[in-house]
Amino acid sequence: MNNVTKMKINKSANEVFEAFVDPAKIGKFWFSSSSERWEQGKTITLRYDEYGAEANIKILEIVKNKKIVFQWGEEGNIVTITLQEVDQDGSIIEIVEEGFNEIDDQFLSHIIDNKEGWVYVLTCLKGYLEFGIDQLRAGLVKD
Repeated sequence: MNNVTKMKINKSANEVFEAFVDPAKIGKFWFSSSSERWEQGKTITLRYDEYGAEANIKILEIVKNKKIVFQWGEEGNIVTITLQEVDQDGSIIEIVEEGFNEIDDQFLSHIIDNKEGWVYVLTCLKGYLEFGIDQLRAGLVKD
């Protein structure tokens, strides 16, 4: 089972790609910090200071300005971020996460939570890259 989330961001594929892989930029829209630049084969530590949380991701594949693939989570889900430049000022970003346990009693809850999270990440990314808003991240409330 996989979960697909897409959004158009009115910036080049390079600007979107750099927002994910550059530790100085990722804190503007997603995690508080990234331990280093994302490169194939590296294990990156991502921190969410607001929640006292930390996660390690393994970068499985990087194709500059086109694709980022990493593994994360307790179940080892695979996330594929693809970037497609559609015109000189815009790119379609598609995030596919796969590896969900379909027989888990909480499956539906997990998949909805996951979709909500990716929509929020892309919305924060859009706000950051298109409008310079870097205060949206970590505003999603979960009770």
